[in-house]
Amino acid sequence: MSDDLQTNITNNKNFNAAWNRLLGRFLVLGLWLLSLSCNQRKELIDLPLYEGPLSSMDSAVTQMSDSGIVVMQLETPLQNNFENGDREWPQGFYIEWYNSRRQVTSYFSAKYVYFTKAENLYRAEGDVVVKSLVNKDELNTEELFWNQAEEKFYTDKFVTINSEDEVHTGEGMESNQDFTEYRILKPNGTFTLEDDPNRPAQRNVPLRPLDKNQ
Repeated sequence: MSDDLQTNITNNKNFNAAWNRLLGRFLVLGLWLLSLSCNQRKELIDLPLYEGPLSSMDSAVTQMSDSGIVVMQLETPLQNNFENGDREWPQGFYIEWYNSRRQVTSYFSAKYVYFTKAENLYRAEGDVVVKSLVNKDELNTEELFWNQAEEKFYTDKFVTINSEDEVHTGEGMESNQDFTEYRILKPNGTFTLEDDPNRPAQRNVPLRPLDKNQ
C-alpha cells in the first residue's frame, strides 16, 4: 500500500471520528435544549391564571341619563372591572334615582355588590337598604338581587320593611325598582311602631360609601 493511500485512509478515519464526535455533541445539546424547553413550558402551564380585575377606579361617580336628564347616580369608593364584563364594588355603593326635576325618589345602598354580566344581575350583601321617598317605605336585609333590565328587586332572605307607622317582617321579598310596590313571600307578622317603644320614629338616610366617617 502506498504512502499516499495510507495517508488518505488515516485522514478519512480521523475526519469521520471528528464528525461523529461533533454530531454527538450536537445531539446532546439538542436533547438538553428540548428538555429545557419542555420544563419551561410545563412551568408556564402550571402557573395559576390571573383572575383579578383588569382595572380599578377610586371614588367613582357614574350617572345614567334619559333624553339628557340624569335619572340615576352611583357613588362608590372603589370599583373593580373584570375581563368578562363583571364588576365589583368591594366597599359597597350608594345609588339614587331622580325624577324629571332632579329630586331623589329612592335610594339603594349596600356594603358589598357584585355584578355578573352573563346574568345581567347585581348581588348586594351587608346592611342592604332600599327606600322609597315617595311612600316612605324602607327595606332592610342582608342580601338582595337587583335585575336592572327588569327593574325589580328580590331576595329569599329575612327582610324588615318599615313604613310610616308599621313594621313588616318575613322571609323573601319581591318589589319594583322604586320600591313603591312590593310583597313579602313568607310574612312573619306586622306590628305598629307603638308596639316597639324603643324603636326610633324615623331612620336616617344611610351614609354614602364616599362619606369619610362611614
